[in-house]
Amino acid sequence: MSNAGTDTHSLTTEDLEFLRRPLHGFLSIAGSPLPPQPRPVWFEATDEGSIQLFTAPGAPKVRHLRRDPRASIVVASPVGERERWVSVAGPATIEPDGAHDLAARLGARYWDLGDPVRAGELAEMVADELVRLVIRAETVHRYLM
Repeated sequence: MSNAGTDTHSLTTEDLEFLRRPLHGFLSIAGSPLPPQPRPVWFEATDEGSIQLFTAPGAPKVRHLRRDPRASIVVASPVGERERWVSVAGPATIEPDGAHDLAARLGARYWDLGDPVRAGELAEMVADELVRLVIRAETVHRYLM
């Protein structure tokens, strides 16, 4: 059974369950150079159906979002699992608060913080100046093979 190209304006319960796994998302920004250059990112899906991530305030993605707030993220299942992906697109905002807490949560989700090297890298990351990027879903596409 396949569920190809389903288009909605919000994330389903099944989408949120999938997106809460420690998977990398591939972020594309509309204001970027053409063609878009997707970048792998850590992310978090919120109960409200938005996607949030963190970055340095001077990062190129922040400059591009200030010019054009359109963004999208695609998350795919890993090799060895049934083919599945979810794509979320919509306007992104740059939020000055919450980025450090988000970075700490995502560090614990993606890394084994029992490893002192990883724990130290996360502590350095959280000590830096950060902003939170929030993509509000306008269009959601999904595929499940």
